[in-house]
Amino acid sequence: MSKQRVIFCDFDGTITVNDNIVAIMKHFQPEGWDTLVNQVISKEITIREGVGRMFALLPTSRRQEVIDYAIGNVTIRSGFRELLDYSKQEDILFLVTSGGIDFFVYPVLSSFAIPKENIYCNASDFSGTHIHIFWPHSCDAECDNDCGMCKTRIIRSYPRETYERIMIGDSVTDFAGAKLADTVFARSHLIELCQELGLNYYPFEDFHDVIKRLEEMKVREL
Repeated sequence: MSKQRVIFCDFDGTITVNDNIVAIMKHFQPEGWDTLVNQVISKEITIREGVGRMFALLPTSRRQEVIDYAIGNVTIRSGFRELLDYSKQEDILFLVTSGGIDFFVYPVLSSFAIPKENIYCNASDFSGTHIHIFWPHSCDAECDNDCGMCKTRIIRSYPRETYERIMIGDSVTDFAGAKLADTVFARSHLIELCQELGLNYYPFEDFHDVIKRLEEMKVREL
């Protein structure tokens, strides 16, 4: 009996063309944000610590500005709606596993037919003086990366014995998850990691490339 296919798809820089957290920081320019970004990329600090500290630099008095910019600045990568249609047609479970924040992830994805329970992301609190990020999907006992939104935790909840696990991503937040996937579709920094570790990966520019490769994989299995 063939395994159920499940896609774990990153949001920032994958579903969207740009990285929304970095774009927000570049636009509002809170003092010290660029150092934090570089420390996350170089793994000097964890993703959770870096993202939390970045948003803590932004006052909640600018809440609406931040939300409006985050949503209005998004460009969806070509072929995304078609990939969702293809996944539905082929009975592939499609999950969004995002290191992004609820105040822009949910509104951006609201025009697509993705059940809310299939969207995993970080959460925000604007009740204090500065934006506070909290972590409903943080690392469990099997992961010590301090991911914030722990993609390996989500992936491990779909066991390899039952599911064919497919990951789509681009950056440092996808590194740990890529090691658990059967197949990785990679862009940008994730390509380098896949090459270094010899993972089973395919580069892609847009989601039409992903659909084409999934079709080729299906034909090979017949």
